[in-house]
Amino acid sequence: MDEKGSAGNLVSIEPGKEYTVRIVDRGKQGDGIARVGGLILFVPGTAPGDEVRVLVTRLGRNCAFAQRIVEGEAAGDTEKKSEE
Repeated sequence: MDEKGSAGNLVSIEPGKEYTVRIVDRGKQGDGIARVGGLILFVPGTAPGDEVRVLVTRLGRNCAFAQRIVEGEAAGDTEKKSEE
């Protein structure tokens, strides 16, 4: 399959959106790694085998970065906790 054909299978990831992902590997810095479509997603504080809800914080050229969402915590709740 050529690159154009495989690119059609990519899932669009957007900063500020939440996704449920399975961590499949660990990066050099110790972050968990998930794959969404053809994109690598780095998630600190996770380990291979974890299935977690994440908030995408930043997109790079070939990868994205996300933070783990603790159960019962909405995306806006992380800001509220830091103010207390």
